Formats: sequence, C-alpha cells, structure tokens
Amino acid sequence: MKKLYIKTFGCQMNENDSEKVYLLLKDEYELTENPLEADLILINTCSVREKPEHKLYSEIGRFKELKKKKPKLIIGAMGCVAQQEGEKLLERFPYLDLVLGTQGFYRIREALEEIAKKGKPAVYTELKEDFKIPLILSNEKSSKRHRVKAYINIMQGCDNFCTYCIVPYVRGREISRPPEEILKEAEELVKKEGVKEITLLGQNVNSYGKKEKDYPDFADLLERLSQIDGLLRIRFTTSHPKDLSEKLMKVIAENPKVCKHIHLPLQAGSNRILKKMNRKYTREEYLEKVERLRELCPEIAITSDIIVGFPGETEEDFLETIDMLERVRFHEVFSFKYSDRPYAVARNFENKVPEEIKEERLKKVHEVQARITKEIYNSYVNKEVEVLVEGISEKDPTKLTGRTTTNVVVNFKSPRLDLEGALVKVVITEAGKHSLKGEYKETLVL
Repeated sequence: MKKLYIKTFGCQMNENDSEKVYLLLKDEYELTENPLEADLILINTCSVREKPEHKLYSEIGRFKELKKKKPKLIIGAMGCVAQQEGEKLLERFPYLDLVLGTQGFYRIREALEEIAKKGKPAVYTELKEDFKIPLILSNEKSSKRHRVKAYINIMQGCDNFCTYCIVPYVRGREISRPPEEILKEAEELVKKEGVKEITLLGQNVNSYGKKEKDYPDFADLLERLSQIDGLLRIRFTTSHPKDLSEKLMKVIAENPKVCKHIHLPLQAGSNRILKKMNRKYTREEYLEKVERLRELCPEIAITSDIIVGFPGETEEDFLETIDMLERVRFHEVFSFKYSDRPYAVARNFENKVPEEIKEERLKKVHEVQARITKEIYNSYVNKEVEVLVEGISEKDPTKLTGRTTTNVVVNFKSPRLDLEGALVKVVITEAGKHSLKGEYKETLVL
C-alpha cells in the first residue's frame, strides 16, 4: 500500500472533504501521520480568512526539500484556496503536482491517472451549477473503523453573498443532496461504523431543499434522520438567522435526538453594519428569533460568530455588538478581525478600520464573552447532564470525555472506562474555561 498524508485546515466541511478523499483512495493508499514517509501529500485549505491561507503557503513550502529528495512524491493542494488560486499556485510552487478545487477533489483518482500518463500537474477547478455531490460510502461489509461521531455534507455552496465572504465564489451556488442519499450515508455510518452522533454540514443548512423540486425542507430532513435506529444524536451547522423557521425551532425543541444547540452567526450588532454586510436581518429580528427559540426550548445553547472591524465600523457600532453579547448571552463565540478577501465586495469598501483598533475590539469581545461563558458554565455545577461518551480524555487517561446535548465538553470520573459511544448521566462538579468536570452517575444507553 502507498501512503497518504492529509493536512486539513478550516471548517468541519473541510474535515469531511478530507475524509471523502481518503475513502476514494483507500484501495491504494493507507493514511500516515508522518509526511516524510508519504507517497501522496494533500493539503486541504481554507480561505475564509487571510490567516489560514498563509498557513497553506507555509505548509507547501515545508515540502520543497522533501520533493527534491523524493521526486516521485506527489504534492497537492485542495479545497477553498486551491479553488480561489487555481493555476497561480503552480506558478508560486513549481513542485506542486495537484490543484483540486471544492468540486474537483472528487475527481482525485482521475487527476492522479492524468499525472501518471502526462507527467505534468493536474488542475481541476471548474465549478458547475448542476454539480451533484457523489455518494461515497466505505463499502466494506464490516467496517473495522469505529467512531462515535461523523459528519455528513447535506449541501454545498451558498447563495447569500455576504459582502465580506469568499464562500460563494469558492464553493459555488447552493446545491442540496438528495434526501435518500443522505439517509443512506447516515444508515451506513450507524450500522457499519457504530456512529452514534451525526453532524449535518452546509454553508446554510436552513435553506436545504429550497431550490430542488420535491425535496423535504431541513426540519423534515431532521425528522427523517431521527428515525434511524441506533443514532442517538443529530447536530447541524451552520444556520443563517434569516432562514431560521418556526418549524425548525419546534423540531429542535421537541425531537429528543436533535441536539439542543444551534450555531447562529450574528457577525455584528449594529443594523448599519449588518446592512453593509448584506446579512438580510436586523438586530431586532435576530433577538426575536433568539427569544422564540428560548420560549420553545429553554435549555438551548446558542453559539455565534462575530466579526470586528468591518469597513466603516464606528465605536458606536462596535458597542452595539457588545450589547448583543450581553443581551443574547451566547454559550461561546468565535470572533475574528475583518480581513479583505478576494472577490468579496467589502474589499472595495472605504473607511477600513486600522489594525490596532481591530485588535482592541477583538480583545474586548474576548473579555466580555469569557465572562459570560464562565457564568453559563458555572450554572451547570451540581446539575445532572446527559453526556455522549467520545472516549478517554487526552489530558487525563483516568477520565472519560464527551459532550452534553448543548455541545459543552465534559471530562468526568467513571468506575469503568469502556463506555465509548454510551449515553451516560453525569453530575457536574466544576466549571472550567472551555469545559466542565463531573462524576459518572449512571448509563442510559450502552
């Protein structure tokens, strides 16, 4: 068997794409964690912000000397930066052999054959509007792999065109997968690999099936998936606030398999900035949806994304974002400094915010949110929670680790450590910055 090394940057969708590449190649390649012994090196890239893009360039640069020592080594870039830059990557890195875009990576076997035949790099970056996401299953009668969690990509692309965002340009327009393929993939994961929790992925899962004839909507898809025997939990990301329906809120609240957690990116608290971002909702509409979510499901955890320093953001605009943090009280927030992205409209906006002010604002968001998260986590102490056990804690091999339905990590003491994949009840004894500590009480589902 040849050896494959994959380095993945970015979101859960990228992690899932890397998984699909491995499944496409597993008849010829086995995974290695050591790039020095690899026959094929793939770097799966993210271009949502500037920083991950720079990580790709330094990562490719690392392998220049290795390529000199091993001329037959194949080095490839895939994912969003590969889609964004295309053949320009070959100019910058002449020793690169493969450039596979966000649809092109599915053709990796064909690309490798092309390199073998022609002896020159292969570039697959075409984005088709009628693209069909292939159904890729492990195809093993009895899979040797066992894992508690898995991802399923239910759609690809985005039609929202937020002015700061590169995603529609590198992932293409929204395309939903047929529901029967999603169900089949989920059943395979549960029955063959013992998966207990599935996370559904899409740039905007709330708009699943809206463009396709006779497809269920997202709420109905969740209901269908929840009927799979052996599947204990369903998560999803990401949700666009403008498309969050009452029907979906009710499914989250009422279906016991659907996790009581939603990632609902706010991005900014100022209506003026939200309009410039083309987010298509106001702060008041966002607050109304949050209020309704909590009416239906009081225990729900809401997490979010925040961008500071969007072009033209004043101190007053920024304070409105801080006000939203205080009002909504998110469990966690992923916050970023605005950076210009290729193709995105906002790169041409005037009144760019100086770097030092962006830095100050980001620090303030971190401080405010850290306090709120601490207060929320402290509220779990002395309560009983249901935890899906993911395995033994990496930091403490005498403890187990897992997550609550609200997506909070719990590390806990247990009389037995062979509970991977079990749903257990844990009493929370202590709150940390990013996780909880507890003690095992009983097993609910083994």
